[in-house]
Amino acid sequence: MLRSFSYVTDHTGFCGTIKNSPSDFVVTEIEMPKHFLRDTRAESLPKTGEAPLDQSSPGLQQPKKLRREPPGPCAEGCGGGAPSPSERDPSWAGGDSAASPNTTQREGEPELKSGLEEASILDSLLGKPMSELLNKFACDLKDAWDLENNADSVTGEFSLGPILDKKNRAHLHGAIRQKFPFLGTVTKDNEVIVKGNADYRELCQLVTEKETSDFFKFLDAKLENSTFSFEPDGNKEHRKVVHHFINRKFGKVLETKSFTVTDVNDQPNMSIMVRFRGKSWSRKRSAGGFQEKQDLYTAFTLQKENLETLEAIGFLAAELGVLPSDFSYTGIKDKKAITYQPMVVKKVTPERLKEIGSKMEKKGMRIHNIHSACQHLRLGQLKGNRFDIVVRDLKHHSHDSSADLKERISEAMENVETKGFVNYYGPQRFGQGQNVQTDQIGLALLNENMVKAVKLFFTPEDTDDPVNNAKRYFLQTEDAKGALLMLPEFKVREKMLLRALNRYGVNHEGCTKGWLNIPHSMRIFYVHAYCSKIWNEAASYRLKIYGSKVVEGDLVFSEGNDESVSLNDKVHVVTAPEESANKYSINQVVLPMVGHSIKYPSNKVGQWYHERLSKDELQMCKFRVSPLQLNIPGCYRPILKNVQNLSYFLEGSEKGIEIEDNHLNESKVSLHISFDLDPSCYATVCLREIMKCDF
Repeated sequence: MLRSFSYVTDHTGFCGTIKNSPSDFVVTEIEMPKHFLRDTRAESLPKTGEAPLDQSSPGLQQPKKLRREPPGPCAEGCGGGAPSPSERDPSWAGGDSAASPNTTQREGEPELKSGLEEASILDSLLGKPMSELLNKFACDLKDAWDLENNADSVTGEFSLGPILDKKNRAHLHGAIRQKFPFLGTVTKDNEVIVKGNADYRELCQLVTEKETSDFFKFLDAKLENSTFSFEPDGNKEHRKVVHHFINRKFGKVLETKSFTVTDVNDQPNMSIMVRFRGKSWSRKRSAGGFQEKQDLYTAFTLQKENLETLEAIGFLAAELGVLPSDFSYTGIKDKKAITYQPMVVKKVTPERLKEIGSKMEKKGMRIHNIHSACQHLRLGQLKGNRFDIVVRDLKHHSHDSSADLKERISEAMENVETKGFVNYYGPQRFGQGQNVQTDQIGLALLNENMVKAVKLFFTPEDTDDPVNNAKRYFLQTEDAKGALLMLPEFKVREKMLLRALNRYGVNHEGCTKGWLNIPHSMRIFYVHAYCSKIWNEAASYRLKIYGSKVVEGDLVFSEGNDESVSLNDKVHVVTAPEESANKYSINQVVLPMVGHSIKYPSNKVGQWYHERLSKDELQMCKFRVSPLQLNIPGCYRPILKNVQNLSYFLEGSEKGIEIEDNHLNESKVSLHISFDLDPSCYATVCLREIMKCDF
């Protein structure tokens, strides 16, 4: 896979073999520091009349401050995009319920900044004169609302002029809506426009001004797991009107339900509670009244040997009676290795996970460090990986007889530690050694050739075992039901696909439904493999024609933690004067992973991308496969990467004896090497640079 690819260093290298046994290749995930991970577990609702919890109470969080950063790509005045709805509690249909939250408090409501603080923020963003004009517009609008039902007063607009800095615009939208919840803000060509919020005015006709103001502040804050309660309301017909208004206006992001509460006179009453969609709540009564149902998460460290990550998850899912999609992890680990990685499984208790430990050991897995968790993991949510590798059968390259081996090894280590390596995706990304590479399946999916993708997926290896026999049978007969019976239980992906094919047929529609039947993360995996292959080829082409010189049209990435700046805005196109001045180094150059939202280099490399995609009939590809709900925006990847914490020693055939002599008996010596790599970097690629040989 990497034979025609480039090197960044020019030392001679040496030969050797890796992965002679799984214990020769040990991968340990370096977890993200805990303070970078957000605990999204909801708190329980306190009972009416309870005093505020002391801040030192163990295990309880104080209400979160209103965030000042934009909540997402749609932060600028558009009210934010609707989150993808997950499975909902059927009881949340906007009607009344006998379940009781036993509270009138607005649990989880953000601590909002005072009006003076908001005013000072507006003064700093707009300047005092413009801030005063905004204040006058807001007061005049409210006066008009209060005096009469004047429809025109809703549509009046006030321009704050162009605000060029995106971060300042995002801060401005939030500050205006928090100080003046009855105003709406939009951006048109960098110009921020303020106008009356018709939804606010309509809700004011149904509930009090204070409730309306507090509701819109709650809505704008968009804090996960927060809830909002309207004042107790004994009029069922009126509650229906409020339910209907919220569901009609905000049904994509909010859901409502009526609960029995105790009012100020200690009498039972009903109150409407609002929350953001995404979590399911229990209807059960408990001793304390209302009980919120938390999603159950259990975290653990998975040690696996000679298993693919997805294969290991298949074994675990089959044994636990859950879906593979109930497992979350931060990345895929090597198969021919011993790997350690954190995982989180949903809907499984720690006790249940402990029960299957002995069975999993027979499959090549061990489960460590089992404990309850608050949330799932996300891909890429890791600091990196630690590799401990043994290289055996050391010898010189056939063309090299001029120096002793120890000197060659020392030279190689020093070179790579100083200069780094080409940041290729490793061969395991593409299914090394398989008859069909994963990128071929990805290409078929991008071309929306669903039947071809299915047949590539079921292409067997040249072995006689139950899995490959079932695949072979399916390709020969298209008998999905018969293939299902032949497959072992742990082949969860294959079984999911076959069930849909059995129901809908091996045609375009049936194969589309088949792909939809497997988790989204698995569908996108194949498309990303194709994008990775194109990146590898682009990196080789870039280094071949320009070498390590940074030239006009190259893309460089500007570092920074400002989340309000878009990815493309962080990528700069090198100019001719910058090339002449040698302003940038090759370590700053990035290449795009193909997608619909990236920009290409404006030199020969950009032209190469277009020609390469045309070769695969993707010249018009929008990198959105709507039938499979796949969206590929693209990203940027540095051409070079550095290795960290590199160390090594040579060991003789008698284990534990380190070699000090300069002249080695090659066949009896092994090289022990350890290093850390950033996420999405491949140890085999780093070793390739060190040794100057392919694996």
